[in-house]
Amino acid sequence: MAGSHTSIQLVWDGVRRVLWNLVWWVAYRPSPRVLHGWRRFLLRRFGAVIGKGAHPYPSVRIWAPWNLTMRDGSCLGDHVHCYTVDRITLEPHATVSQFSFLCTAGHDYRGEGMPLTTAPITIGRAAWVAADVFIGPGVTVGERAVVGARASVFRNVDPWTVVGGNPARLIRKYAHQEEKI
Repeated sequence: MAGSHTSIQLVWDGVRRVLWNLVWWVAYRPSPRVLHGWRRFLLRRFGAVIGKGAHPYPSVRIWAPWNLTMRDGSCLGDHVHCYTVDRITLEPHATVSQFSFLCTAGHDYRGEGMPLTTAPITIGRAAWVAADVFIGPGVTVGERAVVGARASVFRNVDPWTVVGGNPARLIRKYAHQEEKI
């Protein structure tokens, strides 16, 4: 019986993805840049958890919105790709800049048939993922951390640090300051 439930779930997920892609092409993608509220509404209809003042831009690609959480004031910039096979969470005021790729899935090359593997991604409170960054499965970017442009991140990023490069390496730590968010 468990196998049939899995098959039904896979079919339902496929149907939801087809419906989402249709809505994305017809109603989400062509919406004017300033209509963040409209896009928040559409994402919520597909199961995303979207906080007040979140800014999902119209060119953001989201594979499965039901696996997306954007807390208050968070931002997914132009042409960000969220491969939400597993959960992606943006904590309050986190920003993911243009052309970045958040990837929650991969394949175990050692296994027969290279089985799919997934792990969630979390972008911490007030963290900034700069332009054209790759974030791999299972990565947490800590509070107020900065990931420099074009970095590739495969390991967790500590809070209050700046990282960059491929693979991303520590550039510097910086002191905690009073936040005015």
